[in-house]
Amino acid sequence: MTNGHLKILIILVALFLTCNSSCKKKPFSPVLITADVTNITQTSALCGGTVTDNGGASIVKRGVCWNTSSDPTVSHNMTFEGGGPGSFNSYLSGLVPGTLYYVRAYATNEVGVGYGNQVIFSTLPTLSITLTTAEVTSISSKAAVSGGNITRDGGETITEKGVCWATTENPTISNFKTIDGTGSGLYNSYLTGLDPVTTYYIRAYATNIAGTAYGNQLSFTTTVSENKPIIFNPGLIYSTVSDIEGNIYKTILINTRAWMAENLKTTKYNDGSYISNIIDDESWNSIATGSYCWFNNDISNKDTYGALYNWYAVNSGKLCPTGWHIPSHEEWLNMISFIGDLKVAGGRMKEVDTLHWLSPNTGATNESGFTAIPGGIRTVSGYFEGIGNFSRWWKSSGENVIEISFNSGEIKIDVGCIWRRGLSVRCLKD
Repeated sequence: MTNGHLKILIILVALFLTCNSSCKKKPFSPVLITADVTNITQTSALCGGTVTDNGGASIVKRGVCWNTSSDPTVSHNMTFEGGGPGSFNSYLSGLVPGTLYYVRAYATNEVGVGYGNQVIFSTLPTLSITLTTAEVTSISSKAAVSGGNITRDGGETITEKGVCWATTENPTISNFKTIDGTGSGLYNSYLTGLDPVTTYYIRAYATNIAGTAYGNQLSFTTTVSENKPIIFNPGLIYSTVSDIEGNIYKTILINTRAWMAENLKTTKYNDGSYISNIIDDESWNSIATGSYCWFNNDISNKDTYGALYNWYAVNSGKLCPTGWHIPSHEEWLNMISFIGDLKVAGGRMKEVDTLHWLSPNTGATNESGFTAIPGGIRTVSGYFEGIGNFSRWWKSSGENVIEISFNSGEIKIDVGCIWRRGLSVRCLKD
């Protein structure tokens, strides 16, 4: 090889090395996707991300960063989830309740920090419900009465309240519980299905969008067995059902059948059409179409006692929520015979104590969970009578009714009724 050829070869090698060095792709910051924020509480949340491109260099650090202003960086709050490509999860803690946060996934390589898309979320508000547990009364071998008083709702609507209980301390709603409506204030709870000579711990509870709060803990011991059969498995309120207007009713299982544990109070049929509200006595006496009223024509009786319906409303077949119906004579009898017999069933179906019933409210244990209350009736002449004294319910056949009274544990059937009278209604699931 001549000197000229050697010089040319050296120049070509130099050019190749220069080109190879300058044409090689330079690394860049990582590329990421930020995961959705889940499992949000008052002070924590779960997020994460996915490194979709490491930028041509090893990922040495990754996680999420967050702040209360947009475009957070690693100079703000951050997690560290190791290195490497792919997906990762991050647990955000130490957050402030009721606060708006901005979060981005990040990853670091030798070039610098890359950030994912920004995700926004808010922590749940502070759970500041205040409530107390009512003293336990009317303790028997299988039942007791308590309740609660919600004096502060935390700025959010109380969507469920009641009492929870267990044989261990600090019971929660994952144990046995009652469901006693919504809203703040005083309420009563009826604990049934208890075991004789057993110590129970109870707490009132209330739930809003932020979570569930509990009242002070109380304890009590049931009495010696009275040799009465246990009516149904413990648990009391198994579910709820709502009518066409959105009224929500507690329901109870008795002999595997779901019964309303409250009187019906709808003012519409289940097809959305209105039921006539008849106020004056003469019209009530002469009307031959479906009608309802509140006791004493006072709507404040609605939530406690429900409405009083005439037979024409009952016979429409559209009074109960869809999927429910007015119980037949046989269905009433089957339920009563499961509870006990005609001599004691009334007591086992009555609300305990004398909050609504007149004294002495004979035989009342509410072991069935039916929670009968004395809503009275409207007579054929349009007069109201019997509130606090007795309650009568329609059957699907209008010639007779079911009656329970304050001075007896007995339940009466076939009392006899005229179609223009106003009686209470309980519905049974199909």
